[in-house]
Amino acid sequence: MAKQKLIFRGKTKSIYESQVANAVILRFRDDASAFGGAKRAVFEGKGVLNNRLSEHFMASLAQVGLPTHFLRRMNMRDQLVVLAEMIPLKVAVRNCAAGSMAARLGIEEGKVLPNPIVEFALKDEKLGYPAVTEEHAVAFGWASQIEMEDMTAMALRANDFLAGMMAGAGMRLVEVVLEFGRVWQSEFSHLVIADEISPDVCRLWDIKSGRKLDKDLFRNGDGDLTDGYSEVALRLGVLPKTGTRVQKPKLVN
Repeated sequence: MAKQKLIFRGKTKSIYESQVANAVILRFRDDASAFGGAKRAVFEGKGVLNNRLSEHFMASLAQVGLPTHFLRRMNMRDQLVVLAEMIPLKVAVRNCAAGSMAARLGIEEGKVLPNPIVEFALKDEKLGYPAVTEEHAVAFGWASQIEMEDMTAMALRANDFLAGMMAGAGMRLVEVVLEFGRVWQSEFSHLVIADEISPDVCRLWDIKSGRKLDKDLFRNGDGDLTDGYSEVALRLGVLPKTGTRVQKPKLVN
């Protein structure tokens, strides 16, 4: 299937028209971005890794009854996904204090939370992805009350499943950030987990050593991002144990 017209180009992925009704092509590029685009680089092979990992996670969630936009992987970088109206919220499920939560609350990074905490942020890069409440989302029409409740329930279920999957591979799921979209059928819609699930949107630490295997490697300059993502894919059996390749990043001004 040939790629069609470019619909949208984000910081790390592009969306193209497809020849399939009500579906689009999601292409994973090798770009890496952090701090609202202030830090960028290109890691050769990153897009291939995230395509395979997102396929694995999305397909696994669908098998346990969580609806996703994923239809099928087309090639090394592209996957066919259901066309969805994206809800302008990031839904973070945090199992440990880390990143922005630890910084804004002055909590030691790595503190295990007694229960997963769900937080929402507005998808607006110019505003710095500000934290918002369920009441904000309903008041400003970003999502309905029922949608907010459904997203929370789906995010917690996905987190529980993914945390178990990661633990089985010797990794702690510190947090996962999900996005949701509406799929319309006539005048009715239902929610699906959309965008991607990959180390770009998770914090993953080795259970024994605490070594980071996610985008913090790039954010903090702690190591090679492709090394970390490759290890995640290898541990989960997404990639074979031979023939993997690691490339150093090409910095982008």
